[in-house]
Amino acid sequence: MRTEPGRFDSSLSLNGLFSGENKKPTWILLLAPFLLTIFKYYGSREFYVEHLASLVVLDNVGFSAALYVFLSSFLWMGIIPFLTIRFFFRESVIHYGVQTGDWRFGIKAFAVMAPVMILLTYPSASMPQFVAEYPLNKGAGSSAIAFALHAVSYLFFYAGWEFFFRGFMQFGLRAQLGDWNAILVQTLASCLLHIGKPDGEIFGSIVGGIVWGIAVFRSRSLLYVLILHWLLGVSLDAFILFF
Repeated sequence: MRTEPGRFDSSLSLNGLFSGENKKPTWILLLAPFLLTIFKYYGSREFYVEHLASLVVLDNVGFSAALYVFLSSFLWMGIIPFLTIRFFFRESVIHYGVQTGDWRFGIKAFAVMAPVMILLTYPSASMPQFVAEYPLNKGAGSSAIAFALHAVSYLFFYAGWEFFFRGFMQFGLRAQLGDWNAILVQTLASCLLHIGKPDGEIFGSIVGGIVWGIAVFRSRSLLYVLILHWLLGVSLDAFILFF
């Protein structure tokens, strides 16, 4: 006796999965686990120290390892998605938050959130979990110049991070999933990438993913959240090293 395909069978059809309105979200959701896994395993300090430190060292191993992580983030979560948007999706990155957007709202949101989030990092600076993990460059506190170089290079890490999660994923999935689901999906992905970090940071990434996702959509720009996220990381490092 022959039966018609059920709902489950038809829902798994590949027809149209890579075309039309499905093309972009399909590729984003396929690329995301690949790029994040590559970054997690091959863009880490551990990978650099074990496989590359004997080949390339700038100044010292600690600084080189941290710089490797920062540039890996910029490459795998920034450059590759950027190239995908421009040459595969054939879209402008303006539509992914690379613009000043509503700068009046962005500045107000930054002014409200920055003091609160910086103050929240201060207690973390005395917690053993955070002290063991940060800064990524343990020698950043050796001098003012060393810390300034660390802070500037750290911006590459956050540029890649914000472009991937709040730009590539959140803006890229918006049309198909809607605003809230796009925010929640990128929050889920960014939270999972935090696994292995201090537990307070992991829970904080959930709150941050939602709040910053809202701010990005409201301002139509990654700029204000990017600066805020970078300032948060630099402040934590400064508190650990100097206070």
